[in-house]
Amino acid sequence: MRLEIPSGDFAGYIFDCDGTLVDSMPAHFRAWDRAMRAAGLPHALDEDLFYSFGGVPTRRVAELLCEHYGLRADADWIFHEKERLFLENSAALQLITPVADFARRVARTHPVSVGTGSPHHVVGNTLQAVGLRELFTIVVTPEDVRHGKPAPDIFLRAADLMGVPAERCLVFEDAEPGFRAAEAAGMACVRVPSRLPAAR
Repeated sequence: MRLEIPSGDFAGYIFDCDGTLVDSMPAHFRAWDRAMRAAGLPHALDEDLFYSFGGVPTRRVAELLCEHYGLRADADWIFHEKERLFLENSAALQLITPVADFARRVARTHPVSVGTGSPHHVVGNTLQAVGLRELFTIVVTPEDVRHGKPAPDIFLRAADLMGVPAERCLVFEDAEPGFRAAEAAGMACVRVPSRLPAAR
């Protein structure tokens, strides 16, 4: 993977977690598939539909999936079941090495943060599993803001906590809601391909 880093005088760096720092999207998909089937979905979850929700807060994804499939199920139960299933397999997660290496490098001289659609306990576990927990002391999730991605709130909050103007932040993202959030925040964005051939 080759990252296209834009030129600019960046003073802070914000990284999405799933599919950007960590190759966790296949594991998330499997957890969603199992949770949705347990809630009554009679067939496999559509993988393209799942990826279209990348970066959207997890609770909202549960609601959107129920709406899409016309499933009369408890979205809050699905949310908790999906996270439980994902956490069971977090030990097998792997870094997306080019992004993680870049993060480690810039963290020596600049503030870094994570801005993610996952809840705090899940992203904390994910970062711990891949050895990045100590690198990121600033983590912003939908629990910290009024609106999740594609609204700019998560990235703007991360910039504020880093003490960096929004226009001097560089975001690393893998999904359309995150790209839109970065644009709305007035931040440059590096697009990280999350669906690598090996993960298909």
